[in-house]
Amino acid sequence: MADVFEFDRDGLNLWSDEERFEVTRERLAEYAAATNDPIAAHRAGDVGSPVFAIVPVFDALMAPAVDVVPMDIFGRITHGEQDFHFHRPIRPGDKLVSRGRVIGWETKSTGSLVYIHLTCADEASGDLVNEQYLSGFFRGVDAGPNVGEAIPVIEPYADVKTTPPLAEATHHVDDDQTFRYAPASGDPVPLHLDEEVAKDAGLPGIIAHGLCTMAMAGWGVLAEVADSDVSRVKRLAVRFSKFVFPGDDLETRIWRAGAENGVTTYAFETVRGSDVVLSNGIAEIAD
Repeated sequence: MADVFEFDRDGLNLWSDEERFEVTRERLAEYAAATNDPIAAHRAGDVGSPVFAIVPVFDALMAPAVDVVPMDIFGRITHGEQDFHFHRPIRPGDKLVSRGRVIGWETKSTGSLVYIHLTCADEASGDLVNEQYLSGFFRGVDAGPNVGEAIPVIEPYADVKTTPPLAEATHHVDDDQTFRYAPASGDPVPLHLDEEVAKDAGLPGIIAHGLCTMAMAGWGVLAEVADSDVSRVKRLAVRFSKFVFPGDDLETRIWRAGAENGVTTYAFETVRGSDVVLSNGIAEIAD
């Protein structure tokens, strides 16, 4: 039976305070190294990898939910989906401004989803650099009637995945991966760093950051179908399906799903053996 909690409607569409972030070549390179990214421009800090976009917005990531979700259950949140929409790449010297808002929530049979919209803009021009949509899942929580709107649909392209993949990329999660990713990303959540905390939460041990796994899939897709050119990536989205652990060997499988207006859509998923750890992957790549 689900626990019933009242979410605060006054927090709906309430923008968080602006968070500022100055991009350095060193931080871009650190993030690439922390995600085992082999692309030379990322490793040198010349340009940010696609999922580096989470770093400037991280402080604005959960702030909107605080205005909506009761503090009693805030610690139950897990990352459901992440959807990046890119206007341009992030480069050294960028001064960025980010903010977020809750756009809605929805009660499912197993818990409730909170939907968050984030923007990241150039401080000087005000032009958008990227927009991000994510869902946070509260297992076993009944938030009552659905409110507001959901994030954009991430199409599963199930029929496409019945055919052999166009390309595949492999990744290994190092034993020290989480300890490198935490400072590079600014994500200090103890489930990724403290065995005791992870086991107290019912896990067999520390888990990899979901966005680190997404970053690995992102550079895999980029290398296989976009000539390692981050400026061609217009959208990158996934659903986080299963936990990933240090020592895991992963494979990202990529399918061509269609093309329109000079942009090709690729479907992808990342697996550990028979387990799908990232599902509903979408990459929209400019031709």
